Order: sequence, then C-alpha cells, then structure tokens
Amino acid sequence: MAQSGRMIRHSEKEFIFGMHPVMEAIRGGRQIDRVLVRQGLRGGQYHELMQVVNEFAVPWQVVPQEKLDSITRKNHQGVIAWLSAIEFQDIENILPGIFEEGGEPLLLMLDGVSDVRNFGAIVRSALCFGAHAVIIPEKSSARISADAVKASAGALSTFQVCRVKSLTKCLTYLKESGVKAVAATEKADRTVNAAILTGPLVMILGSEEKGISRELLGLSDAQVSIPITGAIGSLNVSVSAGIILYEVVRQRGVRQQNLR
Repeated sequence: MAQSGRMIRHSEKEFIFGMHPVMEAIRGGRQIDRVLVRQGLRGGQYHELMQVVNEFAVPWQVVPQEKLDSITRKNHQGVIAWLSAIEFQDIENILPGIFEEGGEPLLLMLDGVSDVRNFGAIVRSALCFGAHAVIIPEKSSARISADAVKASAGALSTFQVCRVKSLTKCLTYLKESGVKAVAATEKADRTVNAAILTGPLVMILGSEEKGISRELLGLSDAQVSIPITGAIGSLNVSVSAGIILYEVVRQRGVRQQNLR
C-alpha cells in the first residue's frame, strides 16, 4: 500500500477520476471494478454519485485522501473509479445453462483472495481443468486489472467471473440448485482424495491469512484438506486450487470409465 506522499505509477487506462466522469462512465455501462470515495466527502454531487453507484450496484469503498493521491495527483475531486479488465457475469444466468446442456457444474468460490497474482493463477487453472466459472465477492477480492489478466496468462479474457454482493446468499442459491459445496481447509480431517468430488460441485477456497469464513464453512456439505508431509504446513491458495481441480477431474474421469 502506498504511504502518504508516495506515488505508485498507474496507467490512466486503468481508472477514471472526478465526479462527473465517474458518474457518466457508470451510466454509460463501463465495467467498473470499484469506486474509491474520499473519507469525509459530502455535498450534493456526493449524494448524486452515491445514488448512481447504488442504482447500478457498483462496489465502492471509503479511503483516505492519501490513497487517492497515490493513484493520481490530478484533480480527482475525491473520487476515483478503477476500471475492470473484464465483463462480470451473473451466476444465475450461467448455472441453468450448464444443466440444460447436460453438464455437471464445476465452480470455484473465492473468499477473500485479494492477491492479483494468486487470483490470475487460479483462473488459469480453472480454465485448464474445465471449470465453468469463478465466484468472487464485491469486497475483499483481487482487483481485476491488466496485471490480473497477465497473471492468468490471458485466461481472464475468456473465462467467466461472477461478482456477487454476498457469498453466503450465493452459496445458498447454489445448494438449492443441486450443487454440492465443498470447502478446502487445512483443518479438515478428510483429505481431498478421500472425498467424493463428482456431480455438480462448487469448491470454496479462502485466503491464506484468514481462510474461509465461518458462515461459508457452516453452509458447506463437506470439508477437505490437502495431505502435506513437508515441514511447511500450508500451500499457496493458487497451488491448492490446482491440486483440488486436478482431483475433481481425475475422479470424474474414473467415474466415466466405470460407466462405459
């Protein structure tokens, strides 16, 4: 994070600043990753901005003046909008289509994965192993920037990413739709290779610092861990995602062979 008075160089293709430009971009249908609003900002234009942000369901957060100044020294008027490098999809549109085509949904839900490189690597693995979509929350998730696209080796340009207000509500919807929820946590007694990972599935992964929230763990149908025998007791979340996705694909392949 930038310290006060220190500039971090960002391409102006990555963001829009100023009250009217940000509002017009939102109204014009630009894909906005999130809007940063200066702490203590008030006034008529501020209230108009908040109305637009809420009307179009754009994520936003309050930040100190120093944060905005670290992005641009130009007259941002206390408002900067990060542009998204992709177009977000709606899971409620994707899931029915998978079932209608006779497929078995394979989804990833990321709880608090905020590192851009980890996020990009996860999406790359998801695409390689045939997953259908990655689900992220509006808050506490990696910003979908050009760096994220690069980290995904271009996978983000074609892969479906769904951004939702509440992971808990989304998971409830998935379970009600017949999707099994499996949480990956190092605290689980059952290892991933001992679990049944066939059928419609959403795999939940958390950040390395905080793991998966108690609410999501409580909603999960099963919890699994990755067996580790080395001195370090945990794996990078993107590595974990790749291992788990491989195991899902392996089990599905074995089942298909047995059905022949």
